[in-house]
Amino acid sequence: MVQRQRMTHSTDTSNLADILERILDKGIVIVGDIKVKLVDIELLTIQIRLMVASVDKAREMGMDWWIRNPEYCSAAAPVKELGMEDVTRRLDMLERRLAPEPAVSPP
Repeated sequence: MVQRQRMTHSTDTSNLADILERILDKGIVIVGDIKVKLVDIELLTIQIRLMVASVDKAREMGMDWWIRNPEYCSAAAPVKELGMEDVTRRLDMLERRLAPEPAVSPP
């Protein structure tokens, strides 16, 4: 019995543009870990996480860090550098908020 092979037509195959459109629409995550060990002692671990998606899909998933980062968006507010006085003032304010209320004795 002879089996006939089906001919593949160009309309049956996905081209690169179709594949890329699907990836950008759904998103794809690539994960990898690299570990360097010497005599069962871990010297170095590198964790790589790569996500490929369209901007709309990323924003739908809550990833929009480029909007607030002044290095990637000119409309983003610049990050203010805090001086030691600012840190001390904020710490004092937090300590006052967390301090227990003084007990009021009845008259």
